[in-house]
Formats: sequence, structure tokens, C-alpha cells
Amino acid sequence: MQFTESLAPHRTRPWPGLLLPVAGFPKTTTATTATFTSLGDANCMEQLLVHCANAIESNDATLAQQILWVLNNTAPPDGDSNQRLTCGFLRALIARAARNGSCKMLAAVAASNYDINMAPQLFHTHRFSIIELASFVDLTPWHRFGFTAANAAILEAVEGYSVVHIVDFSSTHCMQIPTLIDAIANRSVDALPPLIKLTVAHVAEEDGQVPPPPCMLDDISYEELGLKLINFARSRNVTLKFQVVRSSYKDGFSSVIDHLRVQKLVFKENPEALVINCHMMLHYISEETQMPTALIHDPNNLFEPSALISHRNIFLKAIRGLDPTVVILVDEDADLTASDLVARLRSAFNYLWIPYDTVETFLSKGSKQREWYEADICWKIENVIAQEGAQRVERVEPKGRWVQRMRNAGFRGVEFGEEAVAEVKAMLDEHAAGWGLKKEEEDHLVLTWKGHNVVFATAWLPC
Repeated sequence: MQFTESLAPHRTRPWPGLLLPVAGFPKTTTATTATFTSLGDANCMEQLLVHCANAIESNDATLAQQILWVLNNTAPPDGDSNQRLTCGFLRALIARAARNGSCKMLAAVAASNYDINMAPQLFHTHRFSIIELASFVDLTPWHRFGFTAANAAILEAVEGYSVVHIVDFSSTHCMQIPTLIDAIANRSVDALPPLIKLTVAHVAEEDGQVPPPPCMLDDISYEELGLKLINFARSRNVTLKFQVVRSSYKDGFSSVIDHLRVQKLVFKENPEALVINCHMMLHYISEETQMPTALIHDPNNLFEPSALISHRNIFLKAIRGLDPTVVILVDEDADLTASDLVARLRSAFNYLWIPYDTVETFLSKGSKQREWYEADICWKIENVIAQEGAQRVERVEPKGRWVQRMRNAGFRGVEFGEEAVAEVKAMLDEHAAGWGLKKEEEDHLVLTWKGHNVVFATAWLPC
């Protein structure tokens, strides 16, 4: 396996523009069919989606309807990877028009004329049993990469501690933990393994509803999940204590932070390794927002009226105040935060082609797992494109921005050791040849697909 890879030639930037006719598109003819074939190229599909988004935002229902007609005929939900990707964006744009009240005529026309019910599974994510979820997570390195890198860094950081407290901010319902327990047991063959305390941040219901993203587990509580983990740990001669803290990413997991502060006071005489494991969860914390009016008019407020507050920065600084042994931050390396719809669409399209491309290598057309996998991506597309405000939770930031946030919060990056790199490489060898690994500044690890950044893994120590 190559440690670094060059960019795949078919995804170079910038892509050429696409000129659309001012008048309506012609009726279907042989020539039009040939044009559709040429439009099946990802470059053209992206430009069509951009023109459609602009038309919807400017309330130009006629132009939007024309473009939707072309997209509907060139991007079937059962086509190739580019067509299925485009289909997801097409449905998301229609959903935006319907939900935001813009282009009301378009929304009505789309509902009656476009095949938005042709693939009802698009936005309906599957809820897994524990066994199904474990198998689903293992399909690609998307999550396994972060699990492997994080577990190796955690093992190195907690060496010599008799008590290890792991705080898990994860979107995968503790799927990382069994492998970590097993690694701890294997390392403790000749010695007593440390006591493992696992605290899980559980996104609680609000007003009787669980906020997005949708829950992946079907009909099992965190308490039941904890019992299964305890029993597994016992089978490996490891003692595990499990606790759940109901919280919300909307306030930066403040209840988890408060819980940890209390724990730190209670156990200050018995120091324990504190591991903060953040796996694709922190991007759900809200971004920078305008300072509340009450604070603006507060005479004790030292900030400018135009100042922004960031729950992400507040969370990281609160974590720094706990003086953790190590902080692991794993997330997708993309930027889905733009306030402008077109910029957000371009960024999402140029990132989310990757999961569609990868499934072509290992999941056959018509398989249930492929349907579940792509429904999960379509939900993300719909959230990024159709939603705004508090409902738009898929606000992924690129690695560089998180690195700066961590430094500003008082952390310094720590190198992943040779053993961690070797384990990640060995894991990638189990998957398709397109997956790769590279190191970037401060020796952060980045998972790539055909040379393009997918997921980053970083480890941090308090300065």
C-alpha cells in the first residue's frame, strides 16, 4: 500500500462551466437522448444542480422546472454512481423548494411530474440491530480508520494507569469500544488490566422527539448496550463500568461537561487517565452564531456587539479545563458550513461522490446493504441542502479549521506512533485498493480514496 497517493485524474478542479439554453428544453428526440448521455458526466451534473439551486433561490420556477426535467431524465436512482449521487441532490433540491416555501409552484409541479417517489428509500435511513450495525460499520474504512487510529493512540497514552476513564462522543453507538477492550486485555496478559470507566454522551429527546441525525440502532437502549459491553469486557477479564449522560449537541454537551467536572472533584485523590474520544460527533455542535441580544446589552459584556460565539470553541475550552490525558478528534475532511446554498452544494457534491464511488467496488446493485448505505448518504445530502437553521446539523468542517480550534483551546498535536500507522495500514489492506493513508502537518493521519481526503484522525495533549 502506498503511504501517499496522487489525486485521481478524473476529479481535477476546476470543472468547466455548463451553458444552458435560455428557452425551454426541446421535447425528447434522438438528439436530446444523445445530449442526455453527454450530460451524464459528473461535471455537467454538478453544473445543472448549481443552476437549479440558483433558480430555486431566485424563485424562478420556470427555469428550475426545465433543469429538473433534464436531471430527472439523466439521473435515475438506480443508475451509475454519478447518477445516483445526482439523484440524491435532485430530491434534496425539490425537498428544499417544498419545505422553504420558495418556488411553491415548482414544488407542486415537482410532486406531480417528477419521480420523487420512485426511490422512497432515499431519505429513509435503516435502523440496525447491534450485529447489523457492527457489520455495516465494517463495510468500509470510513469509521474503522478512526477506530483503529484512535485505539492505538489511546493505548499509548494510558500506559501505566490503573483506572482509565473514556468519554465517548461518537455517532456509532460504542462500536469502537469492543476492539479497544480487546486490545487492553491483550496488553495486560502479564499484569492486572486497568479498570475501564466508560461514559457515553447520549443525545436526548427534545420535546418528545430525538433531534437529527437519525438513530442507527433499532429498539435497544443505551443501558442494554452497556450491559452487553460489560459482559464482553468480563469475558476478556476486564472490569468495565458504564454510564450514560443524557445531553444535547445544541448546547455543546454541557451536561456531559458538568458531569465530568463533578467526577474530577470526587476522584481528585485517585488520579485516572481521562480520554476524550470524539468520533464524527463534534460537527453537530452549532457553529459560530451571533451573540444573544441579552448579552449585547449587558454592561458587563466585554465583547463587541458584532462578536460571534462558538459552542464548538466553548466545548473544546471546557474539555481543556478538565486536563485530559489525551483527546482524539476524528471527523470527515470536508466543508459543509457555507451559508450560501450553491457553495454548500458544490462542496457537498465534490465530497459525497466518494461514498457512492466506493460502493461500486464491494456492494452489488440491488443489495440491501447498498440501499442502507446510500440512504444514509442521501439523508446527509437532504440535511445539507434542504434544511436550514437548527435542523441543518450536518455542518462538517475541514481538518485545518479543527486544528486551529484545538490550538486556540490550548492543545498541541501529538504524533501517531509507528504501531498506530502499521495497524491502520493493515486494516486498509482488508479493503479495496482505492483506499490510502497519508500524514499531514503534525503527523495527523488522513484516510484517502483515490488520493482524495476522506476522514482525518488527530490526537491532542494539553499544552
